[in-house]
Amino acid sequence: MNTPTTNAPKSSLVRLNGTSYLVPFILVTSLFFLWGFAHSLLDVLNKHFQEILGISRAESGLVQAALYGGYLIMAIPAGLIMNRFGYKKGIILGLLVFAIGAFLFYPAATYVQTFPSFLICLFIIACGLTCLETAANPYTTVLGPSKSAAQRINLSQSFNGLGWIVGPLIGGLVIFGNTDGGDQFSSLAIPYVGVGFLVLLVAIFFIRTPLPEISEHAHAHGSEEAAAATVPEKKSLFQYRHFKLAILTQFLYVAAQTGVNSFFINYVTEEIPSISNQDAALILSFGGMGLFMIGRLSGSFIMRYVKPNVLLAAYAIANTVLMLTVLLALGWVSIVALFVTYFFMSVMFPTIFALGIRDLGRHTKKASSYIVMGVAGGAICPMLMGYIADITGSMAIGFSIPLVCFAAIAAYGLWGYKLK
Repeated sequence: MNTPTTNAPKSSLVRLNGTSYLVPFILVTSLFFLWGFAHSLLDVLNKHFQEILGISRAESGLVQAALYGGYLIMAIPAGLIMNRFGYKKGIILGLLVFAIGAFLFYPAATYVQTFPSFLICLFIIACGLTCLETAANPYTTVLGPSKSAAQRINLSQSFNGLGWIVGPLIGGLVIFGNTDGGDQFSSLAIPYVGVGFLVLLVAIFFIRTPLPEISEHAHAHGSEEAAAATVPEKKSLFQYRHFKLAILTQFLYVAAQTGVNSFFINYVTEEIPSISNQDAALILSFGGMGLFMIGRLSGSFIMRYVKPNVLLAAYAIANTVLMLTVLLALGWVSIVALFVTYFFMSVMFPTIFALGIRDLGRHTKKASSYIVMGVAGGAICPMLMGYIADITGSMAIGFSIPLVCFAAIAAYGLWGYKLK
């Protein structure tokens, strides 16, 4: 599978020490699509549960809390599993748990039909996704030269953006498309059971395909021998300031992204009442998520010329300004500002991740699990935004939370990323 060569091109993203990692990179990149799809379906579920169960916007935020709470609980065990069994077994375990959670949507939607039963399904799915993200994110950074790690993870995350496009599209058509007055719960099972079968198929593919296990310590220094000869034993992981700040920054980023996603449909339908929920879901899919994917593809290219931390800071400042426009509730102007936010959010997760695990050597897998734990920010922001919207009667004011988060991300790109 890996083809040694003697004349490796210096510009290759997936070639290290004469070995091509193209096939492992493609396989791992496919995982980014799967969890992007799973996450984006939540944003459709959020509004759907408000309507069929008669719950408030703050209560519907429990959908995100169940998923991202799973990340908080499972992140450390996922890191330990990765350290003990390696990337491949961690990925396969994550896929199988993901499939179990997806299949459980069928009895939840067909027989149980209660809000808590769906939250349990989402929590199980989150446990599987945590294993996938803990493995796949750092694995992409070691499948090539360390200096292009941020480019590689942004490229892989572009396919995560594709999942974010397909999710609301299918969710909007299947879930909101059930307008014949029948059982509103039954439409929830169809997309998740389909995802379950797809995830099982991918798991079988991973089981049958050999993947190289790469030492992060050796990766950072070219070889195990070079690492042993030149690098002294490092201090505790939590003595790295840039890593600790990366956990906090990732927490704030996911909080902002999840908050924007969760109430996108609410905001659009409140600003322009003539737009239906289904139309808003389509706008989210093709407008917001389309820009999100374009942003990641172009961001990976721009990083060939601009330092990742500089791009991160510039995009975060842009989003802080855009959130101010959203807060002003200017109708279509604010809705367009909300669209454009997706373009600038696109590079944030992978770039914070790459900057946070930079030069951590043997600590990389453990550090990855902690940064993935920062995803728990998504459990808090939607409930907080929903609460603000409920007590003020304005969805726009709720977007003050993402504004603060983007300002903090800009600070990490300017100062927090530095190695100390």
